[in-house]
Amino acid sequence: MTTRRAFLVKAGVVAGSGLLADFGFAAPGAGTAATLVANTLPEPAGLASGSTPANPTNVVSSNLFDGLITYDEAFRPVPQLATSWEESADRRTITFRLRNDVKWHDGTPFTSADVQYSIMEVSKKVHPIAKPTFAQIVAVDTPDPHTAVFRLAQPSPVIWAYLDTSSAFIFPKHLYAGTDPLTNPYNAKPVGTGGFVFKEWNRGNYIRLAKNPDYWDKGKPRVDELIFRIIPDASARSITLQSGSVQYAPLTPVSLVEARRLEQNPSLVVDTKGWRSNAPMFFMDFNLRQKRFQDVRVRQAIAHAINLKLLTETVFYGFATPATGPVPSYQTRFYTPDTPQYPYDPQKAEALLDAAGFKPDASGVRMRFNHLNHTYGDDYQRAGQFIQQQLKRVGIEVTLVNYDLPTYLRKVFTEHDFDTMNVFYAAFADPQIGVIRRFWSKNIISGAAWSNGSGYASPEMDRVIETIQNEQDPQKRTQAIYRMQVIAQRDLPSISLAELKFFRIYARSLQGVNTTPIGVYASLDDVSLGAASHG
Repeated sequence: MTTRRAFLVKAGVVAGSGLLADFGFAAPGAGTAATLVANTLPEPAGLASGSTPANPTNVVSSNLFDGLITYDEAFRPVPQLATSWEESADRRTITFRLRNDVKWHDGTPFTSADVQYSIMEVSKKVHPIAKPTFAQIVAVDTPDPHTAVFRLAQPSPVIWAYLDTSSAFIFPKHLYAGTDPLTNPYNAKPVGTGGFVFKEWNRGNYIRLAKNPDYWDKGKPRVDELIFRIIPDASARSITLQSGSVQYAPLTPVSLVEARRLEQNPSLVVDTKGWRSNAPMFFMDFNLRQKRFQDVRVRQAIAHAINLKLLTETVFYGFATPATGPVPSYQTRFYTPDTPQYPYDPQKAEALLDAAGFKPDASGVRMRFNHLNHTYGDDYQRAGQFIQQQLKRVGIEVTLVNYDLPTYLRKVFTEHDFDTMNVFYAAFADPQIGVIRRFWSKNIISGAAWSNGSGYASPEMDRVIETIQNEQDPQKRTQAIYRMQVIAQRDLPSISLAELKFFRIYARSLQGVNTTPIGVYASLDDVSLGAASHG
């Protein structure tokens, strides 16, 4: 009993731990403040998703910032900072009418100049997802403080799937203009327009937000404080969810086996709906700046050496299916199965390595390299261990490296100091948003997270990607998306390993949890505590 209590105290789920008291606020149900306690993992690298487009950042940032629009259950646009919009007859002009009662958290009025700066100076220049998505936007005009006019070189329907706060992020121009938006200090102490105001970031422990008393959407937020606790241990996260000391955990917070068990807990909801627009794809990247990985036979050999079916069954416990390419198979509008495939075949892998000149030495080793595991939990470390074991069978010795998120991002996207790595990217609702960034040479952006980390550059692929961006005929555009998948599988700069099924867990007593396809990325400003959680 002593050991278990010590563990619970360490997890901060029983009285006497001091953790909640150390935060400087009352635990839910104590005192008069309504406090919603959530979890994000791992600890974010920043708190403004426009500069750090990663899930741990997104789930915090969406509470601090609003987007031009948000989306409903059918993924139709709903007003947010923009009250209305209209497209010209030729679809080359989109006029947004902006709210005139919005202030940044420092009291500065929100205006169309903020929209212009954010789209033209940040999204189109350094954001790895927005840059290709907004390729057709050539200007944002500001005829008055509450009108923003997007001018397009040609129609671009994909824009309408990318205008919420986790996508078309709106920065406060008065705090960012003239600075590097990727390193601006306000990324760690955000000034937003959202329902919650940033109060404190106690590194390694918690991020504290408070209700915005001047929020334009009157009556929201429905709680006084929102705390994101940083809980590195998955077992501790499970205990906090079951005890009720954490009521909302959006980022696949427990082990997959534990999730199956918690599905039986009547006080909890294990939900995958909020991830529908994300479409996460798990893959393995090569650092193509290294000569050995420039030989496609080496990349093909590694692909043949990994049993994808076994990977999804043993590592992801059925919360994944084998990938056949970079577009998920359930996106039937864009997916094609007619691409080069690399079925599990260790003998073929060895033959390809032989042909590439990598024959086994006296100890049976053909090649040695490091492999950086994604930082978002134990599942990715287990995936790295699985890859390590699989490749050992064909004479490849892999050293696994585990970093924290900021170090991982720096090593991969700034210093290019890695051999191989595993990671997932969101494919999103259209491949132009989330898929092409892996393969477009113009998305090799030093310092920009979640961009083209492998350094893959192909004129043929670039032409196809630019066709996807520019083609107006839907059938021709779809054919270009098919062609992109074929080239990606043929050139194999990146091995698409699995289509992931993410989930979030929250207290059933919570009211107002967003259940739209962007639910994970939505603000918690409409959430209130049920009787079991508060009072």
